[in-house]
Amino acid sequence: MQSPILVISLDFELHWGRFDKYSLSDYQYYYQNTLKVIPEILSLFQKYEVHATWAMVGMLMAKNWEEWEAYSPSIQPQFENKVKSAYEWAKAKPNLDGLFAPELIKQIIDLDGQELGTHTFSHFYTGEKGASLSAFSEDLKACRKISLDKYGIEPVSLVFPRNQYDDKVLLEAKNAGIRFVRTNPEDWFWKNTAKETLVKKVFRTGDTLIKLGKKTSYSQVIYRNGLVEIPASRLLRPYRKGSVFNATRINRIKSELVEACDRKEIYHLWWHPHNFGFLPSENLRILEELLKFIYELKNEKGLFSMNMQELALNSELIQTGDLANYKVTN
Repeated sequence: MQSPILVISLDFELHWGRFDKYSLSDYQYYYQNTLKVIPEILSLFQKYEVHATWAMVGMLMAKNWEEWEAYSPSIQPQFENKVKSAYEWAKAKPNLDGLFAPELIKQIIDLDGQELGTHTFSHFYTGEKGASLSAFSEDLKACRKISLDKYGIEPVSLVFPRNQYDDKVLLEAKNAGIRFVRTNPEDWFWKNTAKETLVKKVFRTGDTLIKLGKKTSYSQVIYRNGLVEIPASRLLRPYRKGSVFNATRINRIKSELVEACDRKEIYHLWWHPHNFGFLPSENLRILEELLKFIYELKNEKGLFSMNMQELALNSELIQTGDLANYKVTN
């Protein structure tokens, strides 16, 4: 019988995932908190034996602007809206926190069960007007090169920035060496995320509180066009001061995890580490509460914790439930 699996993926981007929305100078405290909180997250992962994929924006791997320049691809996105281009934003070369974290990345990959994935080199928006497949391909190649040069790792798991992708983009990712991708839930309010609407956002938020979408767990990954697609189940939203919904959101995740265990299915949880930048102590407390619950499910219901690569590599073993000697990434 199939074993229940928890997959965790994190979109590690800092300001490279927010440059088109927020001022870097206004969020220095936020990023400083994030850089401090990530070792705490790692400590909790080790304490509760949790594996995770860290999907890195490749620009974070550079140690400074000179190295950033050296690894930047020659073909860069020509978005119609230049505000969406990290290269356009970076022309001023600001010297502030939230842009580079090579030593922290080394700390992540040195720990058992932590996979170095990619969130593209430049937080590339594949759904933006003016995005080309050639620029996207070069972007992934740049991320692969800096990762290989600095850490000796070729990322094979991809998380798309702003969850934007289509069939052509998926094929291009495969051609660039990607093997595993996080895809969106099947719910209509997760479709075509490049074209956001208020209604979609309202339903996505509401679904964290009450069931508005389809079942969040699933029995197997999707094999298509040479890739392994690993659908997301739930976004772990950050703790909000004074919100009456904090406990409701966590309890909903817990109930979905129990359902996934009872069904012997896969549950894919994800979030951004920078979501802990505000109220870090409260967010870490909530995370530990959730990880304790997960640890109990491991002991009581046979739940396995895997990163994206491990899930894909062990898909056949998962189907049989024989995971005594499953393949791990490190």
